[in-house]
Amino acid sequence: MGRYAGRRPKTFATVLGEMTLLRAYYHCDDCEGGFCPRDRALGMEGTSLSPAVTRMVGLSAAMVSFQESAELMDRLAGVPVEAKQVERTAEALGREIAQDERTVVEPSPPSAPTMYLGMDGTGVPMRASELVGRQGKQPDGSSKTREVKLVTVWTAEGRDNEGTPVRDPGSVTYSAAIESAASRDTDEAPSDFAQRVDREARRRGFDQAPRRVVLGDGAPWIWNLADEQFPGAIQVVDLFHAKGHLWDVAKAIYGAGSDLGEQWAKQRRDELDEGKIDAVLAALRVHAEHNDEARKCLDYVTRNQNRIRYPQFREQGVCTSTGVVEAGCKVAIGTRLKRTGMHWTVAGADAIIALRCCKLSGRFEDFWERRSAAATARPA
Repeated sequence: MGRYAGRRPKTFATVLGEMTLLRAYYHCDDCEGGFCPRDRALGMEGTSLSPAVTRMVGLSAAMVSFQESAELMDRLAGVPVEAKQVERTAEALGREIAQDERTVVEPSPPSAPTMYLGMDGTGVPMRASELVGRQGKQPDGSSKTREVKLVTVWTAEGRDNEGTPVRDPGSVTYSAAIESAASRDTDEAPSDFAQRVDREARRRGFDQAPRRVVLGDGAPWIWNLADEQFPGAIQVVDLFHAKGHLWDVAKAIYGAGSDLGEQWAKQRRDELDEGKIDAVLAALRVHAEHNDEARKCLDYVTRNQNRIRYPQFREQGVCTSTGVVEAGCKVAIGTRLKRTGMHWTVAGADAIIALRCCKLSGRFEDFWERRSAAATARPA
């Protein structure tokens, strides 16, 4: 227990301007430390920002850079907060959100008969200290980025004029982090990203939906994870990625800009659209022995035959595009973390990713209510 040692002043930034409070101060002789119970009760322990200002900083820093957030706080709210303090506050809040995401899973029923789940990865520029010894795609074998793994859940009950499923407004949620999707047979628990996918699926009721669809770009890790966690779900390779692979083969065989190459690619894409997989495979085998791109595409199509049955998917009214996932990589990650001159630590990137995903998924208010309730309930 600490002994009362008088009252201490502290100046806080609030939405009404600076405010100085006198708080009771207690000192512990055993640990030679002191504390002010009132700071904890007011939710301002370890910070010079009021909860309302902390909330404003978190919301703005989730959407724009730290410097821009500081400018917005000053110009729009009249609350001067330095960019470095915005960074510290936003990252601390992001770490709280990341912990909240791991521990708070409130399952909900599926919001539509068909639920979609997509996974993808995108690189984020990192500081050199975070890349030591990591292999990458640079000419010297080094890396400039770390990969963020993203899971997205949405519904697409709406249809456009051609009857193609379109994303339902407000139905998209995101969860992401720099973490691995790989696991070994001897591991007792699924990978960190597999656990993230499971949590997001349960939150959205994906695991309980009458029809579940998993979309991806064809990367093996996506389908390995889907097989393990969602047996029985329909698996779909993004149509545009599949067509892109065929176009790459055409360029490798005939050269970029070649009329013959364009004709070859168009014929293969038409065959893909019409479900003539055997014809696509036969055309690729002609070149596979002498062309690496054709050989890789042959393996890609062979491996994903059940996932590129586009005529059947269209007949079932199933979405065949990962546009929502691609947009998620840009909106949730790229727009905020891949701007010119940005270089992140893993901890800093993960914190802002958690903060941004929480905001974009419409979960920030729920998080803030839990945070405020926990601060109030914490004993002084």
